[in-house]
Amino acid sequence: MNSKKYNNTKLVLNISETILTFILLFVFVKTGISHSLENYLKGYTQNDYLLFLIFVISTGVCFALIFSPFSFYGGFILEHKYKLSNQSFLQWIWEGTKGILVSLVIGLPVLLFFYYVMQTFGNNWWLPFAVFLFIVSVVLARIVPVFILPLFYKIVPLENVELKERIIRLAEIAKMKIENVFSFNMSKTTKKANAAFTGLGKSKRVLLADTLLENYSLDEVETVLAHEFGHYKKKHIVKNILLGTFFSFLTLFLIAKLYSLSLSFFNAEKLTQIYALPVLALWGMLISLLIQPLSNVISRKFEYEADEFAIATTGKHEAFLQTLDKLTEQNLGDKEPHPFVEWFFYSHPSINKRKNAILTFVNNYAEKI
Repeated sequence: MNSKKYNNTKLVLNISETILTFILLFVFVKTGISHSLENYLKGYTQNDYLLFLIFVISTGVCFALIFSPFSFYGGFILEHKYKLSNQSFLQWIWEGTKGILVSLVIGLPVLLFFYYVMQTFGNNWWLPFAVFLFIVSVVLARIVPVFILPLFYKIVPLENVELKERIIRLAEIAKMKIENVFSFNMSKTTKKANAAFTGLGKSKRVLLADTLLENYSLDEVETVLAHEFGHYKKKHIVKNILLGTFFSFLTLFLIAKLYSLSLSFFNAEKLTQIYALPVLALWGMLISLLIQPLSNVISRKFEYEADEFAIATTGKHEAFLQTLDKLTEQNLGDKEPHPFVEWFFYSHPSINKRKNAILTFVNNYAEKI
C-alpha cells in the first residue's frame, strides 16, 4: 500500500532526524565545540547580542547543511516519488528560501528579546519570555492570513456564489462572523487538498484549496467547512489558546530549571554563557516528547467533537464519510496506523476511527429522534 509506505517513510525520517539532532547538539556542547565556536566568534565582535546572533545563525546554518539530505528527500524526493508534488526543484528551493526569510524576520527579534530577558531576569527569564511568546502568537494569528500567506499563495475571493452562501449560513449557525471566503492555489506546490479557518478578529478567513474545489462536490466541501466551524462553535480555538499558553509556560519553566541544574555538567558557570545555550534546546526536545502524547489526545477529542457538529449541522453524514475517504486517498493518509503511532504522533484520529465514530453518532442521533 502506497499510503502505508509513504507515512512510514515520513515517520522514520522524522524520528531519525530528531534523534540525530539531539545527539549532535549534545556532542556539540559536551565536547566543547560550541565553546570553541564562541571563542572564535569573539574575534569578530565583543557585543554580547551580536555575538549571540552570529552564534545562533552559524550553528543553524551548520545544522541545516547537515540535515539537508533529510529535507531534500522528505520534502522533494518523497513527494515526487508518490506523485504528490507539483514543484520543480527550483520552485522547491524558492519556496524554502521564502520560508527561511520570513522565519528570520520573525525569529531574530524573538531571539534578541530572549537573550535580553536572560541577561536581565536571570533564572526567572522564562516568565517574561513566555508572556512575550503569547503576545507574539496573538499578533501572528492576526497578521499571518493577511500578510504572510499571500507571500506563498495567490489568495482570491471565492467565486462560487452558491458555495459561499452555504458557508455563510454555516458560519451563522456557529455564531461566528467571517469577513470573506477565499480560495488559494495550493496546487502550485502539491496535489493534496485542504481547507482551513484562520486568523483572529477582523483577520478571520475561510480558506479553500483549489485542489479541494476542483475535486469535491458542494455537499462535500460544505461538510469540510462545517467541521472547521465546529472547532469554533465548540470553543476549541479558545481552549487551544489556553492549553497552548499553559503548556508553553510549563515547558519554559521546566526548561529553565533543568538548564540551571545541568550547567555544571556541560562545564558552564553562568546562565548566559552563549556556548551553553544549545542545552536549552536539548531539554526542550525531551519535555516536548513527554507533552506531545497528551496534547494529541486532547486534539483528537476536539476532532471527534467537530465531526459531530458537522453532521448535526448539515445532516449529510454520507457526503462527509465520502469526503473523508477521498481526502485520505488524495493526501495518502494512513487509514489504519499502528495504535502506538496514532496515540503518540497523530493530532487527528485515523480515518477508520473517525468514520466509526460518525456512524455511531448518526445511529444514536436517529434513536433519540
